[in-house]
Amino acid sequence: MALAVATVAVITTATVATAAIASDPAPTLTILTNTGVSSGDIFAANFGPPNGYGSGPEILSTTGKVIWYHPVPAGTSVTDFRTQTYLGQPVLTWSQSSSFGGTPTDYIYNDHYKLIATVKAGDGATTDLHEFLITPWNTALITATENRTVNLASIGGPRNQVVTDGIVQEIDIRTGKVLFQWNSAGHVPYGDSHLPLPGKADEGWDWFHINAVHLDPSGNLIINSRYTWAFYDVSRHTGKVLWQLGGKHSSFTEKAAPGQKLDSAHEIFAWQHDPSAVSSDLYTVFDDESDGDSTLLPYSRAVTISLNFRSHVATLVRSDNQPEGMGTPAFGSVQTTSDGDQFVGWGESPLVSEFSSSGKLLFNAAFSGGSFTYRAYLLPWHPAS
Repeated sequence: MALAVATVAVITTATVATAAIASDPAPTLTILTNTGVSSGDIFAANFGPPNGYGSGPEILSTTGKVIWYHPVPAGTSVTDFRTQTYLGQPVLTWSQSSSFGGTPTDYIYNDHYKLIATVKAGDGATTDLHEFLITPWNTALITATENRTVNLASIGGPRNQVVTDGIVQEIDIRTGKVLFQWNSAGHVPYGDSHLPLPGKADEGWDWFHINAVHLDPSGNLIINSRYTWAFYDVSRHTGKVLWQLGGKHSSFTEKAAPGQKLDSAHEIFAWQHDPSAVSSDLYTVFDDESDGDSTLLPYSRAVTISLNFRSHVATLVRSDNQPEGMGTPAFGSVQTTSDGDQFVGWGESPLVSEFSSSGKLLFNAAFSGGSFTYRAYLLPWHPAS
């Protein structure tokens, strides 16, 4: 089926040779509200169920039209699509997992839409599709996982439980060498997890579920764990946890500012994604508040948190709720724009929104066919002619 709008379709050598590229069209956006969206284009990757639309990274205008689309084989997962800077040049990056058994891989394309580099986890770890961040010093920060068998008798579990540990690696993009590695095991207790143990010891327990790594203003790592309801500030040099927000051993007492609301567990966030530093003491988080089974608030939201490092108090100072009152059981992102607005991807709720610095809804749009994206970004993109 041909696209109804002008697109550039790029088929890369990274695609499995025998895999048929889906011919279904890229999802579009239906604009529901637009009273002044910020400048830029929307970066997304269809993660929805089979719905008559193809899968792959795409760039859309804020009027809902597809600017560029890269179709991938049906069943392939694509996440974290955005523009970044590598070696001083604008590039397109994303994570991709083949439905044909290939190793998950992170991709870098130049502004001519040509593949220039790939990145994979090293030292026996498996690349995880949640994060692919190029640092200002041109290395890659990626999430990864590793399975092993541990004794969980101390928390009432089996003595031979298979667990999935969350890993962050810093990779030299040119050589693939692992420059730094952090493993959740040894830094976070297994008992901090809110995920129930599986019924059998040989069923992997994804107790930590790493889903983000960002840089704080000092160059340390912000590492997010969905299942401990916490994110951790970690030294990029020693791996030491400097502080954590949320969870069973939070470094901060949590409270809500006037007009704000904690969830039913008296937490600022739960089952969360994408914590990011706005400044040294101000952070945003996509607050899912649900994992599909357990729900602590009936809606998801983008929250802003002020940290007082003297009193060790974390204060919920702002929350932008999902405009339709929907809950998101997985995925989601919050981006603070250059003018102080917040651009929110609602994960499995198939919408994207922008809120002004005062919390006014400026933009709201729905993906066609119930498609949704792991994250969504509003970014400038000026490809080479």
